[in-house]
Amino acid sequence: MVKFYQHLFKYDYPWQNVTLAFWLRYPNPFASHVLAVDVLDRYVDENGVLKTTRLVLKKGKAPKWFPDHFLKNSEAFIIEESEVDPKNKTMVTRTKNLNHVRIMQIVETQTFKQDEQNPEWTSCKTEARIISKFGWGMTGRIEGFGQSSFIANAAKARKGMQHILQMIREKQSSNRVPFLNSA
Repeated sequence: MVKFYQHLFKYDYPWQNVTLAFWLRYPNPFASHVLAVDVLDRYVDENGVLKTTRLVLKKGKAPKWFPDHFLKNSEAFIIEESEVDPKNKTMVTRTKNLNHVRIMQIVETQTFKQDEQNPEWTSCKTEARIISKFGWGMTGRIEGFGQSSFIANAAKARKGMQHILQMIREKQSSNRVPFLNSA
């Protein structure tokens, strides 16, 4: 059995700012669970698409009902692959955990693109699959926990992005010189 999650959201910021905020989103007050982020590979392909692979270390916690002896360490490495296409104003990110995959694996895809109705906004579509191969009659319970945790964490991630976007907006505003009429 697999749990699915899908969410559509619009940021009231231009695509360029949202993609910048994505790279700057750690640290922020809503992401204390993110311990480290490292770029493993980054290049621009022949079509002008920026491709990046990052390794993210996050800490989590198992539910109280989960047997302690099955999970020695609550930290998890996450692989994040992204493609930023400035010509088409799209960014696609794919993440999945590399450890604890038998207990639960979460595979997430996010697509950021310039909003079709309002080009000053950015549409974000998040899709996730939560999969457990644990067995022992606990698969459904683990996947349910994973789904509810993912939903809560996705809301925190949006708040973190909003926080960084607001900081970018404030920085851009402070760098503007008001037009002075010298007439």
